[in-house]
Order: sequence, then structure tokens, then C-alpha cells
Amino acid sequence: MSATAASLTLGLPLFLDAGLSALANASGPSEAWRECVERDTAKAAAGVTGAFAVGLREPDGRTFLAVDRFAIQTLCYRVVNGQLRFAARADELADPGTEIDPQAIFDYLYFHVIPSPRTIYKGIYRLPPANYALFKDGQLTVAPYWHPSFEEPRGVSFEGLQREFKELLLDAVTKQLDGNQAACFLSGGTDSSTIAGMASLASGNTVATYSIGFDAQGYDEMEFARLAAKHFKTDHHEYYVTPDDLVRSIPAVAAHFDQPFGNSSALPAYYCAKMARDNGVSKLLAGDGGDELFGGNSRYAKQRVFSWYDHVPGILKSGLMSPLLGTRTAAAFALTRKVGSYVEQARVPMPDRLQMNNLLVRLGVTQVLTPRLLDQIDTNAPLGLQRQVWQAAKGCSHLNRELAYDWRFTLAESDLPKVLGAASLASVGVAFPMLDDRLFAFSQRLPTGYKLKGLKLRWFFKEALRGFLPEEIIHKKKQGFGLPFGVWVTANSQLKALARDSLTSLAGRGVVRVDFIETLLTQRLAEHPAYFGEMVWVLMMLEQWLRQRAPSYQLT
Repeated sequence: MSATAASLTLGLPLFLDAGLSALANASGPSEAWRECVERDTAKAAAGVTGAFAVGLREPDGRTFLAVDRFAIQTLCYRVVNGQLRFAARADELADPGTEIDPQAIFDYLYFHVIPSPRTIYKGIYRLPPANYALFKDGQLTVAPYWHPSFEEPRGVSFEGLQREFKELLLDAVTKQLDGNQAACFLSGGTDSSTIAGMASLASGNTVATYSIGFDAQGYDEMEFARLAAKHFKTDHHEYYVTPDDLVRSIPAVAAHFDQPFGNSSALPAYYCAKMARDNGVSKLLAGDGGDELFGGNSRYAKQRVFSWYDHVPGILKSGLMSPLLGTRTAAAFALTRKVGSYVEQARVPMPDRLQMNNLLVRLGVTQVLTPRLLDQIDTNAPLGLQRQVWQAAKGCSHLNRELAYDWRFTLAESDLPKVLGAASLASVGVAFPMLDDRLFAFSQRLPTGYKLKGLKLRWFFKEALRGFLPEEIIHKKKQGFGLPFGVWVTANSQLKALARDSLTSLAGRGVVRVDFIETLLTQRLAEHPAYFGEMVWVLMMLEQWLRQRAPSYQLT
């Protein structure tokens, strides 16, 4: 669609106002949006749920944009000759003269994606989730129309919440069925198994499930996918991704996204969607969101352990722990080294503490990047964005603040674009029942202790579905479609050659240091394939995107 079009409406907006809903049904969503914006521009999108993106040019010269709370539908924009242009993808707004933004390259290497509002292109921006934009009289305003909020109800009934939860789950899945055979991604994890089971209940027919496996120790969880498929009596389909598949598909997957994208699970997700498409499936249900709504990521328990340090009396911290743990004697013993590491991390507030595990930071920014790139970027910009998002959730528990933070950085910026992008390359649509608005609202009023009970992750979710899900799945560790790239790239000659060629070329563009690439490929990768393989993948996908989208790019 033209970036200068009068309107753009994407997705399925659900207007909460009965009059606007009737108008949308009678005249289309664009007319309902115009009426909504006319009533109250700043709050227009707050009364709309579902997955949506909208761009409107008003007769009075104003331009209004908005995207849903998870940016499932995206919208990018740029100002050209006093006019705000907009499109679903950043590359639709770029022209031959549009420059690559060095800061975006750094953000990509830091996050492995380029978080909004920045894009890979200078002067082109992506509207952040739950934000609107208004361009009026040459001035652009971008602001959130919704902020994360939580309740901590007391005296709740587990049985009552359990009934409501299961009803909401079933309803969320039912709303996504379109009359064709229900089909689901199935990793064998808690979320995808739940969606497959609920789809079986909702449809009353056999559900098709699609799973990806890897012939690599520690990465394949097909056993659990088969267990779920057998339990819910699905029509199950499997595909084992190979290193040769990667060599064939990496260029196409990289080029399909509108900017560099480094989430390695995109490739297995593509093969899963492709398998479904080859079977005639046009829409898949995905389980993304359960961990971030109900407290399922292992880092939540880890951060709770760090929070215990806040309760240590100050005199004990300063008078005993700090002097003792800082000695050479303490460093000589494994136990005291671990305690020292714990204290060192616990002292750092969130979200800054997350930097301590950031791959680029741990490798050393100056050891990885060239002086030319470093001279053109702000290495503190990513942390500034992280702090801004962290502060957006106010008056809530530490865990809920972590969840709200992950709604932005894990879901909206990484996992959802991964699934949507991979599936669209295979010409398959995707729905996310876990992110249904009523289920999302339920999660926001679920007590913190029901999400993380002691150190038990997503306690309520698992207890509420006990008897519905197989016990083995309830107790399994989270994995998903994790790609064994690091293991494969050390053993497969073609994949190794593709990686070396890509990284050498990227170094030739002036982005990364030649000596770092050589050390990474000849020494560090062999020492720890899984850990350093992630950096190889991220750099390779950046180069593969540049080759096809900006082949002449050279850092100046």
C-alpha cells in the first residue's frame, strides 16, 4: 500500500463502544476509527482491543497512527516534505537514498533485534506497542495511550480463579477458529500444549499439530510434543531441521524481515509453518505469551533470589560481607566466589542488572566493534530505553514489573515478530490466544504469589491445568524451538563456510573488528559452541540482511 494513502487499517480492531462497533460493522473500521479520533485523539486507541494498526489522514491535515498493546500489527513512519508517511514495514518507506543508521546496528548487536522506536533506517521509526502518534501543524507527538497496571486482590479463591481461567482460555481459542481444521504450533511446552488441548475442546474435531525437532543432544524435545499430541489425540506432523536446511534458508529468512533480525528460533518456526502450509493450513495458533503473563521464565526466580539481598541488614552488608568477600582469600574458594558474584549482581538495580549477562557487553564492546562504529553511536542508548520501559509499570510488585518489561522486549520486539515473520514467509497467518484481551486482563489481577510461588514458576497456571495437561509437561523445563546452531556450525563444513564468509564480509564493511572475528571463529566457538554460536548467528544474520537489502553499505 502507498505510504501516502489516506488510510491504512490492519488487523481486527474490536471497538468497546457499542456505537463505534456498530459503525465498524456497517461502514468498515476506518470510519469507526475516524469517529473515535474525532471524539478524543489521545484516548482513541484506549477503547479498542484486538490486534490492530491504523493510519489516518484527516481532512483538517492531521495524521493519526496507533498500534495494539503488543504491536502484533506494526506501523512505521517518516516525515517527508512536511508530510507524515506511514506503512506496515520500515522498508516500504525507504528509498534509494535512505541511509543505514549506525546506532540501529549497535542496538541490533545489543538486543539481537532493533527495538522500536528505532529502525535500521535513519529517519524511519516504528511506533512502539500501545502508542499513538499525531502529526499536526508540522509537529509530531508520540505517546502511550495505555500503561501496564496490576491488582493484588486479597482473599481470592483458587477454585474460582481456576474456573474463570479455564473458561477464558477456551473462549480465547474458540474466537480464533475459522471453520477450517484447527492447527497449532506444538513444541511440547506448557503453552503450546495448552493451546492444542483447548483447540481440541473448542473445535470438537481432530486438531492438526506441527512440531520441529533437531538431531542434537539437549535440543530436541519431540518426545514431549508427541506426548501432548497423543494425550489430545491430534493429527500430528513432524519435521527435523538439518544443517543443510539452514544453509539453504538463512538468506531467505534474513531478507524477509524489514530489518536485521537475530532471533535464531525464526528459522525452525519457518520450517514448522512451511510444513503446515504444505498441508493446506492457512492459519496456526501459537502459545506465545503464557510465560510473560503468568510468570514462567526462569529469570523471574533468579531475580527473586537477588531481591533477597535487599533484606540483609545494612550493617551486615557493609561491616562484614563487603570486607570479607573482597579479599584474595575469598576469591580463592569456589563457595565464597559464588557468594561474591551473587552480591556483586544483587547490588546492581534493575534493569541495569540485565546488562551483566548481555552477550555483547560480556564480550566487550570495544573488543567487538570498530572505532569507526563506536565514534558514531551512543553505547548507553539501549540501557536508557530499558530504564524507560522498566519505569513505565508503577505501583506494582517487582515480578509484575519484570512481566511488563518482558511484554515489550521479549514479546513485542522479539518473539511475536519472530513467529509472525517466519509464518508470513511460509504464507501462513498466526493467532496468539494467550494474548486475548480478557485473558490478559485476568493475568493483571492475578496475585503475584500465584504467578511465582516461592521459586515455583507460573504456579497458578500449572496447578489450574493439572489433570488437563500431562504431568510430564507440567514438570518439564522450558525449551521451545531452540536452534542448535553453535553445535552444528562447528561440525558442518557448508554451514561453517557460510558463517565465515558472512562474518568476514561484515568485518570488511567496517562494523566489527577483524581480529575479533578471527578469534571468535577459530578459538571461542570451539570452546563453547552454544554460547559463542549465538554471536556468530547474530552477526551472520546482519550480514545476510545487508547483502540483500543494502549490498553496497560501508561504514564511513
